[in-house]
Amino acid sequence: MDKTNVLVTGLSGGVGSIVGKFLGSKYKMSGLDLSPSQGFKTHIADLSNLDAIRPAFTNQDVVVHLGADPRGEAPWDSVLKNNIVGTYNVLEASREAGVKRVVFASTNHVVGYIPATQTPYREIFEGELDKVRRPFPLISSNAVRPCCYYAVGKSFGESIGSLYNDKYGLSFIGIRIGGVLQEPDWQVRQKGGLSMWLSHRDAAQIIERSIDAPYSVGFTIVYGMSGNSLRVHEIETAEKILGYKPEDDAGDTFSCDIHNQPEYLNIAH
Repeated sequence: MDKTNVLVTGLSGGVGSIVGKFLGSKYKMSGLDLSPSQGFKTHIADLSNLDAIRPAFTNQDVVVHLGADPRGEAPWDSVLKNNIVGTYNVLEASREAGVKRVVFASTNHVVGYIPATQTPYREIFEGELDKVRRPFPLISSNAVRPCCYYAVGKSFGESIGSLYNDKYGLSFIGIRIGGVLQEPDWQVRQKGGLSMWLSHRDAAQIIERSIDAPYSVGFTIVYGMSGNSLRVHEIETAEKILGYKPEDDAGDTFSCDIHNQPEYLNIAH
């Protein structure tokens, strides 16, 4: 059986390196990036230049769109160029080339002001776990409360993905990714970590499930978190639609005093 052709934008980045490590041998994978991705054929181009990126989409089945300015504090000019125009260009190039699906790396910060300001999510993120009454309602993927320009750009990506599915039939799966860092055990030392943590193998799994999902999954938005005991975002939709079953849990105990750390809105993007 022929392997699925998968183009990954941002393959040399943080999440991209996880995709390459865990999934690179399963698919016929290539990259679209500003710098070469070791071990993979890479088309070097800027996502903001539609003409320059078009050749990378030829004969691709699925595009995993990770490329963006990933900084939570990214200024508007950068978000506009790299995340908004770049995402439009990826979808337009995909449509033109006959790509069947785009898997889009959205972010938990699309709803960032909910855990930053509302009970009981704020208490969980602040480590005031004795104040938390359970069970509590989980944050739905229908909610939109962006906390920064970066999150606004990702919310735009979800919206234009809906348009391209309805208007052109391009399957679009948006994953509101949690905290995926390279630093070991960061989740027990940082505000929001016990809730937002997405382990590397769970990140690879939800992206794999998104690539392999039947094309009857036309459009959906899901959260990408591990099966954390203190998660505040619902992952049941990802399980129901994609078959995602996380293997890891951040636990319910911080290993250090987090009370003097910066506010959630300023970290963990």
